[in-house]
Amino acid sequence: MQKTSTKTLYDYWNKLRGSRSAPDRRDIDPARIRDALGNTFILELDENEKFSFRLAGSHLCNSYCRELKGRSFSALWHERDQDALDTLLRAVTEDHAVALVTFSGTTAIHTKASFETILMPLRHNGSTHTRLLGAMTAVNEPYWLGVQPIIEQRISGLRLIWPDDVALEETVRDVSVQVVGERSYSPSAPMPAMVYGRSARRYAHLAVIDGGRGK
Repeated sequence: MQKTSTKTLYDYWNKLRGSRSAPDRRDIDPARIRDALGNTFILELDENEKFSFRLAGSHLCNSYCRELKGRSFSALWHERDQDALDTLLRAVTEDHAVALVTFSGTTAIHTKASFETILMPLRHNGSTHTRLLGAMTAVNEPYWLGVQPIIEQRISGLRLIWPDDVALEETVRDVSVQVVGERSYSPSAPMPAMVYGRSARRYAHLAVIDGGRGK
């Protein structure tokens, strides 16, 4: 986690959930995450079974030069990343993983900025399938950010973390995920692979390195 806002939100979420896999949406107190609030968002599952912004902080909206509330989160991502994004969201909502994402945002005149995003499950009406808590922060803020809107974004790296395992041995028990190319793979049929000399399973164009849950 490179950015203070990312770590602040993660630490708050992790403390708030206690022994649960995710805290309840009603437990969130904005005053407790004041320093990260401008970059924080909540997603909700819409009628198209895609995630949209229910709430979005002012700093985050400024990066896109528009209000994000009610807009599609899924639609922000390049079409080549859609399978990867769907797999990622399932890992968060169904397996209660925390996802750390880095991506490159591009403007209409092809200027670029790097961002860090964290996604964490939230419980709503007893389910973790319809709400997500997250933060999105520019790694380095170029002078034009907030003037030239981000119109396209591509995933550059992912990491899935199961928080209950982190305290045991973080570097081994986290599951690292890297974008490994443009070739398409079926997300429902993992394929064996080798990444950095370690066994992995490919979903879409992601390689999930073995060494997380179950070890």
